[in-house]
Amino acid sequence: MSPSIPARVPPRRLRRNLALGGATALCGVAFTAGAGVGALSIPPDTLLSILGDTVGIELGSHTAVQSSVLLAIRLPRVVLGLAVGAALAVSGTLVQGVFRNPLASPGLIGVSSGAALAAATVLVLGAPTALDWTGALALPLSAFAGGLIVTGLVMQLARRDGSTDVTTLLLAGIAINALAGAATGLLIFVADDASLRSLTFWTLGSLSGATWPGVVVMATLAGAGTVIARLLAPALDLLLLGEGEALHLGVHVERTKRLAVGVSALLVGTAVALSGVVGFVGLVVPHIGRMLVGPGHRALVPLSALLGAGLLTLADLASRTLVTPAELPLGVLTTLLGAPMFITLLVRARTRP
Repeated sequence: MSPSIPARVPPRRLRRNLALGGATALCGVAFTAGAGVGALSIPPDTLLSILGDTVGIELGSHTAVQSSVLLAIRLPRVVLGLAVGAALAVSGTLVQGVFRNPLASPGLIGVSSGAALAAATVLVLGAPTALDWTGALALPLSAFAGGLIVTGLVMQLARRDGSTDVTTLLLAGIAINALAGAATGLLIFVADDASLRSLTFWTLGSLSGATWPGVVVMATLAGAGTVIARLLAPALDLLLLGEGEALHLGVHVERTKRLAVGVSALLVGTAVALSGVVGFVGLVVPHIGRMLVGPGHRALVPLSALLGAGLLTLADLASRTLVTPAELPLGVLTTLLGAPMFITLLVRARTRP
């Protein structure tokens, strides 16, 4: 009998596995660094000791101060960063799949501008009576509702004869974004100094207000949104061929577009409500994912989620340590890093033979 020849792993599958493994490792590094680096250093062994102690497993020694800082301050912030990064990246992947355009971003459907307008209204004019009982939750709840309302309006404007026209969706999104931006600017003009400082910091993005209830909501929605996006992957792959071709191949095109845009709006609306406006993650991360595994959404969706989670958490670490004891706005830092990266990707795409 001739000796058996080991099966060869296809290059595409090997590349996909390496990319997913590397992105997972990136998330692990981001989690460890984000939880451990700061004014009070928490080494990895101490981090494991504290986490083990929370579930009744003794893995080493640590002080009460280290435990309090990790569990009350750093851990919610790091987990929120992972969840927000994953949500924004998956949202960008969905929107780019629906528009069949890698230059599309979640901001095109109006969710970010709608959330910003609602938050500005609460900060400048005060919470509506219906939100008075929510207290500190009035701002995130209003931002979340504003994002979904504006997205629903854009979707309604794009509907014609029972279907959603992608071109009209894009144009309606641009118009509503401009209108919401103008209304936000008007509120900034009439705001007092205290409201203006709060509004400016919120619209520039930050994870400093992370709380465990918000973390649980964001992590749950990010996980559910990633699963739904992965289930939509075959339909999104066929949509790349065109809506007519996808329809002939058995794809329910209208339902896929509505679900993808709805999930994207839900993810971005929640992310903006909890962390403010953080730009370029939903635009750049899917590009990086396509460079690593190609345009197929089966691998691109989970890879984008992992890359977005790790990169945003590292960006937040830089935002709170580069100018300590002050803190850079997270949205400013992601834009400063994301815009040159995006320009580089565009130049490479144009010069590629």
